[in-house]
Amino acid sequence: MKNKQGEPSFDYESMFKNNRGKKEKVFHTLYLMYKGHFKNIVLSFFFFIIKHSPVWVIPIVTANMINIASEPEQHNTSELWINLAVVLVVIGQNILSQVAHVSFLSKASRHVEAALRSTMVRRLQHLSISYHSDLRSGRLQSKVLRDVENIETLSKQFMFTFSAALTNVAVAIGVTAYKNGWVALFFILVIPVALLLVFGFKKSLQTKNRDFRTEIETMSGQVAETVTMIPVTRAHGLEDLEIKKTDHTLKQLKGKGYRLDMAEALFGASGWVVFQSFQMFCLIFTALLAYNGEIMVGDIAMYQAYFTSILMSVNQIINVFPQLAKGYESVISVSEVLFSDEDAEYQGKKHLSWLNGEYSFENVHFSYKGTSKHVLNNFNLSVKPGESIAFVGESGAGKSTVLSMVIGFYRPTEGRIVLDGTPFEELDMKKYRQKLAVVPQNTVLFSGTIRENIAYGVENVSEEEIQRVVKMANLQDVISEMPEGLDTRIGEHGGKLSGGQRQRIAIARALIRNPEVILLDEATSALDNESEYRVQQAIQELIRGRTTFIVAHRLSTIRDADRIVVMKAGKCVEVGTYEELMEKQGHFHKLKQMQN
Repeated sequence: MKNKQGEPSFDYESMFKNNRGKKEKVFHTLYLMYKGHFKNIVLSFFFFIIKHSPVWVIPIVTANMINIASEPEQHNTSELWINLAVVLVVIGQNILSQVAHVSFLSKASRHVEAALRSTMVRRLQHLSISYHSDLRSGRLQSKVLRDVENIETLSKQFMFTFSAALTNVAVAIGVTAYKNGWVALFFILVIPVALLLVFGFKKSLQTKNRDFRTEIETMSGQVAETVTMIPVTRAHGLEDLEIKKTDHTLKQLKGKGYRLDMAEALFGASGWVVFQSFQMFCLIFTALLAYNGEIMVGDIAMYQAYFTSILMSVNQIINVFPQLAKGYESVISVSEVLFSDEDAEYQGKKHLSWLNGEYSFENVHFSYKGTSKHVLNNFNLSVKPGESIAFVGESGAGKSTVLSMVIGFYRPTEGRIVLDGTPFEELDMKKYRQKLAVVPQNTVLFSGTIRENIAYGVENVSEEEIQRVVKMANLQDVISEMPEGLDTRIGEHGGKLSGGQRQRIAIARALIRNPEVILLDEATSALDNESEYRVQQAIQELIRGRTTFIVAHRLSTIRDADRIVVMKAGKCVEVGTYEELMEKQGHFHKLKQMQN
């Protein structure tokens, strides 16, 4: 897929979707990432060959000059100047060819880095709520930030260092073989030794990198959770407990990081000792050949330079191997998201242009993944268009789960939900949810202005419309107290506002969407009496004429609901108006008595 400029699009999701089940094939994953960038990679490699040519030409020129100087009777000084001119031209071209090499490679790697992060975010948006419930947000952040960075490093090391080193070895051995087959054979012996060294350390490095990566993700998740819990921790004087938990995780991380560092150090030192020893053997070997008259004296310098180049290349591969192992682990980590088959619960395509709001729950059963205990058990309910339905009951009765199922976050394990005669399985959930307004118990605001929070997700909102919903949500007094009115920044998660102010902003955000269905989950549970009164006024304005689902613990707040559904153990045990249920003196009456 390409954009208008002819460049590959940032959306890799469909490409990865067509390759599910291949998450263990790391190089196949890398291939998918760089598909469409092979032209830039080939051009980058071409300019690398040109820019790297001095490494191969200088030893030949050096040998020539030594041989010319050691046998003056067979040569003249003009040959020295010719060799100098050649080497200066080869050296001088390095500037332009290096810039071209890096330019083409950077175009590919930077695009892939941005595209991969974009695809990760897209994929996270499309994965099921169950998937997100199973993973800490900090772990997902680690995958998007740290692991993608490691993959970019892997790509660059593979293209900059690994491929360059292999090319260097091939050219050096090729030139040497052309000059002297015995010396080339000696050079070739280095390769199996290097391979044995790499394979000897491969499993240990991979295991320690995997352990370290997993511990980093755990730490990232714990830090995110700790920061979120700071108000609760402080309120209960539990700072030392949180510090102790974090210190324990850091101790684990330190231990695994230390073991990884020591494995990498032993790997690098072993390589250096082995190859330095080989270089000394190369020197004595070529010196003996020159001593016996089989090669010229200047050739010793050339072979020594080429062997040094081979050793440096092999050493580069060895030194970069830990980075490759790290990147390998990160590809697997990212693949867990890219190739996950835990897609959103519904994949329907039907678009309802207008919602009447007639819902039907038909023998609905539901249990969360990993447990056989049913949260909803043979739940049946019919909701008329424009009707307001309140759910009450003890904690764990299944009230909020019903709301989550209306949103489409969860799918019944048995039974079905029907909207305006259309089963949920057939609905385009994205289009459907655009017609909903959800006011949760814990109001979610972002660190922008009040105006931005109210108009979130709605384009081309006029000032008149903003002012209308501000008035409807009883926000005038809040706006008037703010230093910059609607354009006042409210801090992360609306931290500069009270609970009532945040909830009224959430209601204004719901109103401006002009929703066709409303969901209110404990929208006034944490408010004082005055704030609750104001919020209730805003809610009455919000739900007028719209199908509304309300979850409430304060039974006094749902007196005006068309029907109240009393839930117990995932079942609907009573249904009726406030007055009807009070007259029955059943479950609802008992709940009301307990609150008096």
